[in-house]
Amino acid sequence: MIVGVLLLAAGESRRFGSDKRRARLPGGPGLLAAVVETVRRAGLPLRVCLRPGEAGLAEESGLEPGEVLVCSGAAGGMGHTLAEGVTQLPPWAGVLVALADMPGIRVDTFCRAAAALTPERIVVPEFRGRPGHPVGFGSDWFPRLRQSTGDAGARALVQEAGALCDRLAVTDAGILRDIDCPDDLTGWSTGPA
Repeated sequence: MIVGVLLLAAGESRRFGSDKRRARLPGGPGLLAAVVETVRRAGLPLRVCLRPGEAGLAEESGLEPGEVLVCSGAAGGMGHTLAEGVTQLPPWAGVLVALADMPGIRVDTFCRAAAALTPERIVVPEFRGRPGHPVGFGSDWFPRLRQSTGDAGARALVQEAGALCDRLAVTDAGILRDIDCPDDLTGWSTGPA
């Protein structure tokens, strides 16, 4: 059973003030490149949603051409990007939806979430009872994901899933921490809070 990662990286970084996907972590790579490297270390197949015309960013981030999904409707919000991305996925049994501005998620979190996923389930990692990313969706949920719109993404699906949604307790605070503004990069070299 193949479970891959769909990395949503087509946002416009309005709150950040510049393209945060290229922002460098202190002493490290760019934000997108860091998340790509983590997924690679997890050994999971990867697809990354980008806006049209971002071949330079893809190359800078170490992406192979087959890993890039061009999402022309990304301006419509995260839900549109998610829908376009899921539509372009290979025939995976499940997908972990991750965000490009969350470089603190650990390799073992990706691996555990992938291992817990089955075609009919949703898996949400939790740190101290707080849900985070990556959220896993079995392939039975793909038709609904393809209908996502707006900025909420698949949040409503997770809420509707009820008993089909599994909570995965993790010790990884990185599932909660995203980079929204340049100040969020301060102190990052010590790891996620």
